[in-house]
Amino acid sequence: MLSLNADFLKYITFRSSYAIILSLILSIAFGKIFIMGLKKMKIGQVVREDGPKSHVSEKKDVPTMGGLLILFSVLVPVLLLAKLNNFYLYMGVLTLLSFALIGFADDFLKIRGRSSKGLRGKYKFSIQTLIALCVSTALYFHDESLGTVIIPFVKNYYLNFGVYFIIFSAFIIVGSSNAVNLTDGLDGLAIGVFAIAIAGYLIFSYAASNYKFADYLHIPYIKNIGEVVILCASLFGASIGFLWFNSYPASVFMGDTGSIPLGAVLGYVAIVSRQEILLIIIGFVFVMEALSVIFQVGSYKLRKKRIFKMAPIHHHFEIEGVPESKIVIRLWIVSLILTIFALSTLKLRIF
Repeated sequence: MLSLNADFLKYITFRSSYAIILSLILSIAFGKIFIMGLKKMKIGQVVREDGPKSHVSEKKDVPTMGGLLILFSVLVPVLLLAKLNNFYLYMGVLTLLSFALIGFADDFLKIRGRSSKGLRGKYKFSIQTLIALCVSTALYFHDESLGTVIIPFVKNYYLNFGVYFIIFSAFIIVGSSNAVNLTDGLDGLAIGVFAIAIAGYLIFSYAASNYKFADYLHIPYIKNIGEVVILCASLFGASIGFLWFNSYPASVFMGDTGSIPLGAVLGYVAIVSRQEILLIIIGFVFVMEALSVIFQVGSYKLRKKRIFKMAPIHHHFEIEGVPESKIVIRLWIVSLILTIFALSTLKLRIF
């Protein structure tokens, strides 16, 4: 970690700006080397058998596990620019790495078995839930005020979950993790939407960490959350850098090694910034993708009929004939509009 004696290094704005720059440079600079290494090790994407037919020819054997590049590009700036003894930062990094291990195990089993089926769903979900409960419990007993949840557009009224916050926040972390994972099916889709979402939470985290801003905006001031801004900045820069290689046509996929931990850390940041409910708006694309799968499965089990031609819903659009790149860009636009709308709630209070 850099010495924080220099005055300019004391400012979160300076350190977060350089975290974005450094993570972006690292991901682009090491991207080609990383992709070449994956190709040499023959770590290629295994395409699901029931997916769109175009994916078989276009995406089969494209290097996967690109999430390792994202993790590398995030952790280096955090180690260099953040105060590592910060509890919220420590728990955020722990969440990122622990869920990355789950994703890595899932990818490893897929590659070894040359099948789209990796870690069994019940085992994956159980491990995710256990880790999320541990993180949520640590957060609650560190600061019980986290059990009070902000309601968007409402001033001076909050939802008090009390100890049930542990279950509530664990649900957010696990749900967000799996929603991002389900969205990762088109070139650049999940990472692009994630970059927009984490940029929004970077702003929320910074506002909550600054007493003057928090007081002016009438949001809870959260002491010591400033280092989470550095984590968000590193995640944003690394995501944009990864998009350099993951945009259509993708040279590498992040795989579950990337999508599972990114979703988990997005949920974590939403919790510690006290903006959990807004995750429905900011992460609307992720929510829509997850709900499309839930409704599809539920409808088939109950009525033996499918709602969509294929789930997640981005595959439905593909089968309908919408070009992949157009689907991705349109969903980026939707995500950007909704994130800007969510940010307006910082000042907009109707009730």
